[in-house]
Amino acid sequence: MAQSVAATSTAKPERAKPAELVQLIVFRLGDEDYGIRIEQVKEVTVTPEVARMPKTPPFIKGIANLRGDIIAIIDLEERFRLRPAGRELPERSYTVAVEAADYTLGLVVREVPRPFTLPLSQIEPAPEFVQDSSTRDKYLEGIAKLPEGGIIIVLDMRKLLTPSEVMKLPTKTTSS
Repeated sequence: MAQSVAATSTAKPERAKPAELVQLIVFRLGDEDYGIRIEQVKEVTVTPEVARMPKTPPFIKGIANLRGDIIAIIDLEERFRLRPAGRELPERSYTVAVEAADYTLGLVVREVPRPFTLPLSQIEPAPEFVQDSSTRDKYLEGIAKLPEGGIIIVLDMRKLLTPSEVMKLPTKTTSS
C-alpha cells in the first residue's frame, strides 16, 4: 500500500503590505480643491444663521449655534484671498465643522464637500515657499497628487489659526 505524503511548506507567502489610506473631506476654495483629514471633521451641514461678532478679522463671519454648540464660522476663501473679485457666497452654502482641542470651527464652502480616499504616499510635504510666512505653525499638511494629474491641497486644521486668532474665538460651550 503506497502512502502519499503531502508536502507542507512552513514558509508563508509574502504579501504586499497594504498602502496606508487617508480619508479626506474635499471642497473647493476659489478654483482649487482642498481637503481635510476626515478625523478632524465633526460634521457637514447647511450653513446655519450666522451672527456677526465685533472686533474679529474679516474672514471670521461670526458665530452660529450648531446643535447646541456655539462655533466660529470662517470663510477660508477670504482668509486665503482666493475669492475672485465681486463673487459673493451663494445664498445656500455648507459648513464643515472641524474640531480642535479647545474650539470647533465652521468652514463655509460653496458646494457639498465630498469624501475622497487615497494612499498616504500620494501626499507630499508642501514646499516651504507656499506656506504663509506670517504664521509660526504651518497649516498645509501637504499636496496630494492625483493619478489623473490634479492636486488636492491638504490642510491641517489644528494649525490654521494663529494663537491670537484662537483667543478671539468662542470656547467650547454647550447651550442649555
